[in-house]
Amino acid sequence: MNYCNVKPFLKWAGGKSQLINNIRTKYPQKVEQYCEPFVGGGAVLLDVLANLHPSKVFINDINAELINTYYQVQNNVEGLIEYLSSFQNDFWMMDESNRKEMYFTKRNKFNELKLNDDNKVTLEKAALFIFLNKTCFNGLYRVNRKGLFNVPIGSYKTPPICNKDNLIAISKLLQGVTINCADYKECIQFINEKTFVYIDPPYRPLTGTSSFTAYSENGFDDKEQIELGRFVDKITTIGAKVVLSNSDPKNADKNDCFFDELYSSYSIQRVSAKRMINSNAKNRGSINELLISNY
Repeated sequence: MNYCNVKPFLKWAGGKSQLINNIRTKYPQKVEQYCEPFVGGGAVLLDVLANLHPSKVFINDINAELINTYYQVQNNVEGLIEYLSSFQNDFWMMDESNRKEMYFTKRNKFNELKLNDDNKVTLEKAALFIFLNKTCFNGLYRVNRKGLFNVPIGSYKTPPICNKDNLIAISKLLQGVTINCADYKECIQFINEKTFVYIDPPYRPLTGTSSFTAYSENGFDDKEQIELGRFVDKITTIGAKVVLSNSDPKNADKNDCFFDELYSSYSIQRVSAKRMINSNAKNRGSINELLISNY
């Protein structure tokens, strides 16, 4: 099959663009329904929409700002482009000092809107979300205990803040997709024996200092990973086809069999990936990740 490649509109910690060829080998021959409980940057979602054309699609994430941004791309892409084009024109013209001032002004405005949760300004909040994603350090989304976005500015000459053609193409792909903001367990209402489910949860940290994956105010520890394992068991019993990604604990400790034991009744494949989000540059590079499937 000749695949059509679609570039996600966000940079995302743990994004799946570089693993898409491995994940494609797991696609069922026919996909009638598709569900993604942790949509994140959407690399697999966009690949499925562009190439497999499911008739029903349900995407979910607990990150309200992320889901608002998907909703705006789906329903108000022209307004979003207007905001982003203005941001890009201003940012590209500035020197480093003025860029920093603009970045922190936009970050403060985003946090203000986030705290106020004012539905009247969801378009602006989505535009700020994309601006910060394209200009912050490594495209991280990280919040402090108060729920405030706190990632510093990155160092880029001409960051692609507004990719108009790509946003329009993605907006077209998202038409008809159900976009939901809730705990992943709520996806059970959509899933049946005709559903292909791709699960890309916050990864289990390989070390105590690498948990950049905690991208919402809601933590995701080993207890949550075990709960997710039970959810996978449940939707497997329903008859859904499931593929799940996670970190490979054996990168840090060859005796750590956490996922090998949790998913012992499933197929587990180790694939190589480059990860650039560790705070220590020495610890960035190629590592194994897990692709787990129930078929």
